[in-house]
Amino acid sequence: MKEWTIEDLNDEYELDLDKAVKLIKEEKAKLVLVQFPDGLKQYATVIVDFLEEKTNAEFFIHLGDCFGACDTPVGMDNLGIDLMIQIGHNALMPNYLTQ
Repeated sequence: MKEWTIEDLNDEYELDLDKAVKLIKEEKAKLVLVQFPDGLKQYATVIVDFLEEKTNAEFFIHLGDCFGACDTPVGMDNLGIDLMIQIGHNALMPNYLTQ
């Protein structure tokens, strides 16, 4: 099985992780929940490792079902989460919606 790197993922997907890093720093978030759709869960640790290297935050990875931006995890408010980042993919998503 291939060991994925963040560079591999950036070649394959438009993850815009620099934008996530900027947001985490702007919000001064200490505890961040990252939610992945099924197709990207296999890369969750690679992505979170990258985010940890670039910020001072700690991360939870939500591996439950995720069917879109409105599908937020139940009970998140009880964990002391400062920020939630939803990572997704959709080839039909216009670029102007993600900027």
